[in-house]
Amino acid sequence: MSESNEITNIMVVGTGGQGVMTAAEILAEAAIDMGYDVKKTEVAGMAQRGGVVTSHVRFGPRVISPVITAGSADIVLAFEAAEGLRWSGHLRAGGVVMVNTLELVPPVVSSGVFDYPVDAIDEIRNAGVKVYDFDAGSIAKELGNLRLVNTIMLGAIADYLPFDAEVLKKRIVERFRARKPELAELNERAFEAGRAAARAAAGIEASA
Repeated sequence: MSESNEITNIMVVGTGGQGVMTAAEILAEAAIDMGYDVKKTEVAGMAQRGGVVTSHVRFGPRVISPVITAGSADIVLAFEAAEGLRWSGHLRAGGVVMVNTLELVPPVVSSGVFDYPVDAIDEIRNAGVKVYDFDAGSIAKELGNLRLVNTIMLGAIADYLPFDAEVLKKRIVERFRARKPELAELNERAFEAGRAAARAAAGIEASA
């Protein structure tokens, strides 16, 4: 946490169609369940066409602005590798980038405006930033549904929140029970799989 250890700042970033905004919404709802004041905002550039999507989620006893300023993010939850690199500069000292190793070329790259990084995750790591990476897409595929990536990513940060992981998992499971009950149990498994993947990635980093 930052700002006198009272406010938690989490950036959820990726590209259109990955469930970035849904993940941020669920995270905000879990924080509300815990009684926090919550502010959230999104920037979605051509989200329906694979453009970049960024959501800021802030919660604490009292939050005034929804915007996470550079150098104050506790966690960057990146659904895509280059977006993780792009927003890693927003981290505070000691913050964490939790990143899916998936590489998607956004329109700004395919149109020639920007170059895609050669190895985005290595660039984050080489900058001295704590980064935990894993292949959320492969985990989702093993579980039988590629749309599970956002639940897997939420599970990955569950141990880094200032409240019990069960609160976030309950919010996810209840959301599916209300809307698609046949997927509730599968999402619970996806949450735990993401949590386990993040723990494994942190263990690899610690032993390197």
